[in-house]
Amino acid sequence: MKYHDATLHVRGESIYIDDHTLPSGCLHAAVFASPVAHGVLKNLDIEAAAHTPDVAGILTAADIPGENQIGGIIRDEVLLAEKGVDFAGQPIALVVAKTADAARRAVRLVTAEIKEKKPILDPREAYAHNQLIQPPRVFACGDVDAAWAQCEYIISGRADSGGQEHLYLETQGAIALPREDGGIKLFSATQSPTSVQKTVARVLNLPMHHIEVEVLRLGGAFGGKEDQASCWAALAALAAFKMKKPVKLVLRRHEDMRYTGKRHPYSSDYKIGLNAVGKILAYEVSFYQNAGAAADLSPAILDRTLFHTSNCYHIPNVRATGYSCRTNCAPNTAFRGFGGPQAMFVIESAIHRAAQALGVDASVIQHANLLREGDEFPYGQKAVNPHIRKCWQILEERCETEKLRADAARFNAAHPFEKKGIAVMPICFGISFTNTLLNQANALVHVYSDGSVGVSTGVVEMGQGTHEKIRGIAARVLGISVGRIRMESTNTTRNANTSATAASTGPDLNGNATRLACESILLRLKSFLAVLRGLDQPDQVAILDEQVLIDGKRIDWDWPTLIREAYCSRINLSAHAHYATPHIFFDRDKNKGDAFAYHVYGAAMVEATVDVVRGTYRFDAVRLVHDVGQSLDPLIDQGQVEGAVVQGLGWLTLEETIHDKTGRLLADSLTTYKVPDIFFAPKVIDVHFLPDSFNPPGPFHSKAIGEPPFMYGIAGYFALINAIKVFRPDWQVEYTAPLTPERVLLALHG
Repeated sequence: MKYHDATLHVRGESIYIDDHTLPSGCLHAAVFASPVAHGVLKNLDIEAAAHTPDVAGILTAADIPGENQIGGIIRDEVLLAEKGVDFAGQPIALVVAKTADAARRAVRLVTAEIKEKKPILDPREAYAHNQLIQPPRVFACGDVDAAWAQCEYIISGRADSGGQEHLYLETQGAIALPREDGGIKLFSATQSPTSVQKTVARVLNLPMHHIEVEVLRLGGAFGGKEDQASCWAALAALAAFKMKKPVKLVLRRHEDMRYTGKRHPYSSDYKIGLNAVGKILAYEVSFYQNAGAAADLSPAILDRTLFHTSNCYHIPNVRATGYSCRTNCAPNTAFRGFGGPQAMFVIESAIHRAAQALGVDASVIQHANLLREGDEFPYGQKAVNPHIRKCWQILEERCETEKLRADAARFNAAHPFEKKGIAVMPICFGISFTNTLLNQANALVHVYSDGSVGVSTGVVEMGQGTHEKIRGIAARVLGISVGRIRMESTNTTRNANTSATAASTGPDLNGNATRLACESILLRLKSFLAVLRGLDQPDQVAILDEQVLIDGKRIDWDWPTLIREAYCSRINLSAHAHYATPHIFFDRDKNKGDAFAYHVYGAAMVEATVDVVRGTYRFDAVRLVHDVGQSLDPLIDQGQVEGAVVQGLGWLTLEETIHDKTGRLLADSLTTYKVPDIFFAPKVIDVHFLPDSFNPPGPFHSKAIGEPPFMYGIAGYFALINAIKVFRPDWQVEYTAPLTPERVLLALHG
C-alpha cells in the first residue's frame, strides 16, 4: 500500500503534535484531575504548587474569560470543575510550567477537599434515578402490540455489551500560540477542527475568526478525537491566552485512559416474535446507554443505535426505545460504528436465542429475514439495491459452507479438549451523518503555474488513507498523475464550517467537493482551449494521462503546457466548491425520513476454536464479502476492513473496561487493559469485495469503508458461544460481552 503518508511513517518523518518544533519560551501544561467520581468541591489549594520552581501559573475556572462550557450537543460539561466533580479524571485545575515534568511535579502538590457522594456507574441504576441526558427516544413501525398474537415463538432476554478504549497511538494533545490580534492559533489532535474552533471561541469569549485550528494528521482516532479533543485544545488555548505565551499540552497514556471516555457500554432488554418458519414478525427493544457524566455525543450515538435496531433484516413491527443514562464515568463518546454495533449485538443475541427455541442454526433465521428491494426500515427509509442477499450467497459459495460445517463437526468429534464454532454476521450500515446539517463539505483547489496542484478540504487524515483517496479523485478528474497533487493540512482558515471526519463520510463529502472544484477548473481549461482552437464545444477537449486531446486525438500540448498557456491568458486556476448530500432528510418529531445517502452491506463467516480445559480461544478464519461499490483504492479499503475486523473481535471478546465501586478506572494502562495483537488476530482474513456494485452517491461509484466492517467482529462472539455449546449443550447463554477467557472458562465449567 503505497501513499505519501505511509512513506513518511516508515521513515519516521511524519509530524504529530508531540513532534512540532516549539517556539522560544513555550510553556507546558498538566492537568490536576478529580481523584473521585462524584462529590462537592469544597476547597482547592494551589498555593504549594504555585510556588514550585519553574511554575508559571495555575488556572482554575475563575480564570476563564468566556463561558466555562465545552458541551456540544447539550451544554452540560464544564471545562474546569467549579462546584462539584462528576467523574474521576475530570479536570479541576491546569498547571503551567517551563517543562512538562515541572508541571506534573506541581500537579502532585495541588490538593482538593471534596465531599464525596455515592457514584452511579450502571445505566439501569441511572435510569431508575431518572438520571437521563435527554428524554427517551422511540423509533417504531407497524403495530408491535398486535403482532405478538401472530407469533408462534416469543423470546425475551437481556444483552450487555461493554466499553472499549480507543487506544489511538497518538494521545490527546494541542499546542496553542497567541497571535498579534489577541487570537489563538492551535495545532490540535482533533477529528473536528471546527468543533475545536467553536469551543475555544466560546471559552475565550472571542469570535470564531480569531481562532485558527490546524491539523496535519492524527496518529489514530477511531472517534475518540471527534468531540473529546476540544477539552485539551481549550485548556491549552486558555493558558496561552492568559499568559501570552505558547503552551503545549499532551496527555501521557495513563492520563489519556483515565481522563477520556470510551465506547458506550449498553444494557438492553429485547423481545422477539417469529412464526413457525422463522420469519421475524415483531421486535421490541430497550437500550440503556451508559453516557457517562455529560452528553458529549451520546444523543447522536443513541440515534444511530436506533437507526440500526434491525440491522439488515426486514421486520414489519418494531418498537425501539433508547435511554441515554447519566452516570459518574468519564463522558463516553464516539467510537467506530457510533452506536450501530451495540444495536446489532442485541438483535443478533435475540436471533441466536430464538434459533435455540426453533432448534435451528441462527444462520437459518438470519437468511430468512434478509432485506429485499423496497423493504422499509423502522425509520421509514426504503432499501435501495440491498446487496445483502448477494453478499450472503457469494460468501456461502466461497466458504463452501456445508463442507466447512461438516469439517467442524468431524473436528469436534475427534478432539475432546478443543471445540470449533462457526457463526455468520450479515451487516447493513447507513452512510451519512444522522444530523442532516452535517452532511456538507467544501474544497479549495489551486493549480499552480508549473502544473502542480494543491487541495485543501475539511477532512482529517488519521491513518485511514482519505487524503490518498482525495488525491486520486483530483487526479482522475483533471486527467493527470497523482504525483502532481499535494493534500494540504486541514485548517479552519482555508476551509470553514467543516464537519468532523467521522461517520465514514470523509471521502464522500470532501471527495465530492474536490471533484466539483476540479471539474470547475477543468471546464475553464477546456473552454479556453476551445476558443483558442476555434472548436464548437469545450467537450471536444479532453485531458488523459497528462496529454491534451481534441476529438480524441493527441495534440502537441501536454498538461504543463496547457497550464502555462492558460495562466498567461489570465485564466482562473483556482476553485472553491461546496457539496451537500442530496435527497436526505429526517423528521426528528416523527422519527421518519430518508436519513442516509445509501447503505453498505456485507456478510462474514467466523471460525473459532475454544480450548475447553483452559478457556482460551483462537480465531481460525474470518471470511467475508463486502460491498464497497467501485473502490477508490482497493488496498486502502482492504486494510480498513482487516483492521476493523480485528478491532471488532477485540471489543466483544477481549477488551474490558473495569471500574471499582468508587468509580475509579482500574483498566487504565496497557498492563491492565488487554488489546488485540498479532497473536490474537485470525490466521486467515479473507476479504472479497462484491463485484459489479455501483453507487451513484459516492465519488466514482465508491462506498464508504471505515465503520461497516467493524460489525463483522460480532460473528466472532457467536462463534465462541457456539463452540462452548458443543462442549456444554445445556449451558444457558448469558449474552454478556466481552466474552473474555475468564468468562469462557466459567461458561465451560461454572
